[in-house]
Amino acid sequence: MTHKAINKVVLAYSGGLDTSVIVPWLRENYQCEVICFTADLGQEEELDGLEEKALRSGASKLYIRDLREEFLRDFVFPTMQAGAVYEREYLLGTSFARPLIAKHLVEVAEREGADAIAHGCTGKGNDQVRFELTAMALNPKLKVIAPWREWHIRSRQDALAYAAAHQVPVTATEKSIYSRDRNLFHLSHEGGLLENPWNEPEEAMFQMSTSPESAPETPEYIEIGFEKGYPVSLNGETPSAVELFQRLNQIAGRHGVGRVDIVENRLVGMKSRGVYETPAGTVIRRAHQVLESICLDKHTMHYKDFIAVKYAELVYNGMWYTRLRESLDAFVQVTQQLVTGTVRLKLYKGNVIVAGRKSPFSLYREDYASFGEEDVYNQKDAEGFITLFGLPMKVEAMLNLEGGKISPVDTPDYSAFKRD
Repeated sequence: MTHKAINKVVLAYSGGLDTSVIVPWLRENYQCEVICFTADLGQEEELDGLEEKALRSGASKLYIRDLREEFLRDFVFPTMQAGAVYEREYLLGTSFARPLIAKHLVEVAEREGADAIAHGCTGKGNDQVRFELTAMALNPKLKVIAPWREWHIRSRQDALAYAAAHQVPVTATEKSIYSRDRNLFHLSHEGGLLENPWNEPEEAMFQMSTSPESAPETPEYIEIGFEKGYPVSLNGETPSAVELFQRLNQIAGRHGVGRVDIVENRLVGMKSRGVYETPAGTVIRRAHQVLESICLDKHTMHYKDFIAVKYAELVYNGMWYTRLRESLDAFVQVTQQLVTGTVRLKLYKGNVIVAGRKSPFSLYREDYASFGEEDVYNQKDAEGFITLFGLPMKVEAMLNLEGGKISPVDTPDYSAFKRD
């Protein structure tokens, strides 16, 4: 294959087997300088020794940027405020990390005067779309190189062989059966025995959470404080967003909270099975829902639930930098102006149990909700309300009866549909 001349490329680099092999592959096939970029999103020990590894693989330099605060502030919290969950359960831990990584990848490419960016996403997954849509939105002049769509490497064994032939330092072995993505928000697991949806995940696979069976026998109470929809305190203390998440990951993780096992519909059309660990995210999402229940009026909350599905779809599909997502976010931010207060939760063996909620802007009034006679509500008014509310149903029923149609209370005859 003849490649367009590239002088310099910036690679989204994790230090794993695939991206380590991509460095010499780019130099060999594009005869270009390779600069690596790594986003610190909370991978912790995965970042150890990364610079030396990148340079030994053939890169000219490595950028590492601590993006944890930006990740939570600009991507995680807005998505959680929107109530966005993909296909009922997935909290989008990988999905909203990709546009942030790609944003900085583009910035580094512009700073370095690079002709192209590159990524290690496969041609079967969602991440290739997320990276490339972000690049298209922020700088469409940059060429995008996706080796998995070009090279002849087709398996982990092929990649290990290529690494050995080019003296690339890798720690992966053929025994590493899971594909993982880790950040401060979650840890995902795919591949291996999970490829058969009938197989139960093995306990040794989990890294951020204890099994509910092994969790403490005594429940733990926590309190999370919010200001305008943002979590700002934990048990009365006000740590940074990063520290809050770190603490809550430890607390919720030891109680077995945040495990999800789903078969999801990928953007590219196929289904895939993933197991996710999201301890802190699960707890904060629940607390936020609970607080909204007393701070949002009925119509706003119901409409917000409606747009949450679309918001999740946009994030999952890599369409973060779109006018529609920004517009939905503007609506969400208005809804959050009075979502301030504290939620008390009980964590016990994988469960997040609501123990209390309070807010200075609460719309719940015990005196209004009681069955006593109050000035704000006269029970006699209910008769007129029910008449008007049910009027369309009443009119339809009257027309059916006058026209000789079957009454809804009559029993239909299904004998014609019986099998011989």
